[in-house]
Amino acid sequence: MNLARFPRRRYTPAATPLEALPHLGAQLGGPEIWIKRDDLTGLAGGGNKTRKLEFLVADALASGCDTLITVGAVQSNHCRLTLAAAAKEGLKCRLVLEERVPGSYDKGASGNNFLFDLLGAEAVSVVAAGADLDAAMTAVADDVAAKGRKGYVIPGGGSNPLGALGYVACAQELMAQTFEAGLVIDHLVCASGSAGTHAGLLAGLTALNAGIPVTGISVRRPRAEQEANVHALGVATAELLGTPPPSRASVTVLDDWVGPGYSLPSAEMIAAVRLTAALEGVLLDPVYTGKTMAGLIALARGGRFKAGERVLFLHTGGSPALYAYQTVLQGGA
Repeated sequence: MNLARFPRRRYTPAATPLEALPHLGAQLGGPEIWIKRDDLTGLAGGGNKTRKLEFLVADALASGCDTLITVGAVQSNHCRLTLAAAAKEGLKCRLVLEERVPGSYDKGASGNNFLFDLLGAEAVSVVAAGADLDAAMTAVADDVAAKGRKGYVIPGGGSNPLGALGYVACAQELMAQTFEAGLVIDHLVCASGSAGTHAGLLAGLTALNAGIPVTGISVRRPRAEQEANVHALGVATAELLGTPPPSRASVTVLDDWVGPGYSLPSAEMIAAVRLTAALEGVLLDPVYTGKTMAGLIALARGGRFKAGERVLFLHTGGSPALYAYQTVLQGGA
């Protein structure tokens, strides 16, 4: 597996930390819990999209583009980090925001919405849930072109085969870290949303013959739909790499912790966010990592992970969104 063949910008100067969470593990009374701190990647506030943008922005620059165009939900971590990458590279950036929950967009809201303004978004357009997002971004690209500029369209979450290489690189980094630490990981748990992180991990771990099962916790879609998305992108990513594709059997997504819907709070999410902060000083987010940790906690308490096993939680970031959910999170469920 030779990732050096692909142009890459570097936004994170070193490997993200691999840390034990002993207090949480003791609370769960079973498995040993570890965390991969991808909330500490580079760019504004960090998060998993930084890894994807390293490859996507390198391609945009190589293509002579001057404007990044992307899409996300109204509190999108991906949009925040794409804006930060654009600022770092001296590029313009335009956003299309999908209002997945009707009436949820508020230009003056805190969290990532505030950061969109602070990071200098050139323009923000809002579309209804279920809108044709590709068409919306194409319209923005056409407007950019009409001004004599060249746009580069990045899919939601940066989740295409090129972007997923960021998590192939993460898999490679993780295996090097565990080797140096003499640490055997028995299970890996990650959020599964736009699928690029989950698919990239599977493609990378398969190429490395790592033998670590990955459980994705869906934050939006039903299990069957999300598993199909992850597998298709994992296969396409492996094809880009020229490595063996992940098997369909290796794709596991659980949808028990979506709650009322994407970005909508659940009691389990609130409890997981508060517990992880109080026990370990680690901030999760209310949309992705909070629900994913709720899944890990429930699986551990239900006996899915056995005493003495090591379970790695991939922290994909998103804590700036906490401030948009302060009322919900303050004081517990």
